[in-house]
Amino acid sequence: MGFVKDPKRELFYGLIRIHVLLHARQEPIFGLAMMKELAHHGYRIGPGTLYPLLHGLEHAGLLKAVDQDAGNRRRMYRITAAGRKALARARKKVDELYRELHEAHPRRISE
Repeated sequence: MGFVKDPKRELFYGLIRIHVLLHARQEPIFGLAMMKELAHHGYRIGPGTLYPLLHGLEHAGLLKAVDQDAGNRRRMYRITAAGRKALARARKKVDELYRELHEAHPRRISE
């Protein structure tokens, strides 16, 4: 995606997207709360990175945004059916990767 400037950080953006979908499955989310939650997990992500990420997930049909006015305008994101399916597929892939990361002798891919 165009907003990733540091190739080392790009490695973690897939994990961040999974975190976002996971929390959006539990409850509607908004940017500031999501930044705090990600910080809890050690991700340093600012609004200039998070909001394009949220918009990208919305554009992909994985999240749906709704403007909420509770004294201040807030854009809330909810997971869509497509987002739930993508999260279920991601969970399987993450589980598989976790097992391989922790194998004493991962499968060799060359002869």
